[in-house]
Amino acid sequence: MFVDSHCHLDFPDLAAREDEILATMADKGVGQALCISVNLEDFPRVRSLAERHDNLWASVGVHPDNAECEEPDVDRLLALADHPRVVAIGETGLDYYWHKDEPEWQRDRFRTHIRAARACGKPLIIHTRSSAADTLRLMQEERASECGGVMHCFTESREVAEAALEMGFYISFSGIVTFRNAKALKEVAAWVPLERMLIETDAPYLAPVPHRGKTNEPAWVVHVAEEIAKLRDLPLDVIEQATTENFFRLFRHAKA
Repeated sequence: MFVDSHCHLDFPDLAAREDEILATMADKGVGQALCISVNLEDFPRVRSLAERHDNLWASVGVHPDNAECEEPDVDRLLALADHPRVVAIGETGLDYYWHKDEPEWQRDRFRTHIRAARACGKPLIIHTRSSAADTLRLMQEERASECGGVMHCFTESREVAEAALEMGFYISFSGIVTFRNAKALKEVAAWVPLERMLIETDAPYLAPVPHRGKTNEPAWVVHVAEEIAKLRDLPLDVIEQATTENFFRLFRHAKA
C-alpha cells in the first residue's frame, strides 16, 4: 500500500470528483491519504472528508500564504486538533516568495502552530519557500524537535534537509522530483535516509511525469515512488513499504 502524505481533496477540482478520486486511489494501490488544512474557514470540509472515509486523515492549520483569513491562536488550534481523525498541525511555515516583505505576521503564525503541536503532541506539516534560513531558525527557537513533523514538498538543498533531519523531521517529496530539470532535488532524494522519507502529491498541484500539467490526484503518488526507486536503484516495493511505515510512524494517531 502506498500513502499520499499531503493532498487537498477539499479543493474544488478534486471535491467534485470525490468518488472517482477514491476509486482510482484504490485501483492504483494508494490505500490512505492525509488531507491538509490551509485555513480555518474551510477546515470543516477537510475534517468531514476524514470522518466520511476511514482511509483519509486530516490536519488543521493555516497556510503561510493566507493573509485574509481567521488568525489562529494556540487554544483554537488545540480545540480543533482534539479529534480522532486529525493527526497533524499544519500546513504551516514561511513563504517569502509571494510575501517578499518577509512579514512578521507569518513568523508569529508559524510560532503559534509550533506551540500548538508541542502542546497536543501531534506532528507539524511545514511549508517553506524562499525562507529556509528563517524556517529553520524558528523551528530551533520554538523547539519544534519536541513534536517532530515533515518538511512537505521539499525543494531545498541537502544542507537544509540535514538541518531538518537533525531536528527529527522527515523529508517529503512530491511530483517535482520527477521533473527533468529537478537535478539538484533528485540528488537530495537519492541521499535522504530511506527511514526518514515520505511521498506526496500536493494534489491538485504539481502532477508528476507522465501527467505533468494536469490536475494532480492521490493515485499518482505512485509515480513519485517510482522515480525515487529509480534514483536509488531499489525495487519499487522497498520504497512503498518504507514510506508507508514512515507515514504511520510519524502520524502515530493514524491507523492502517
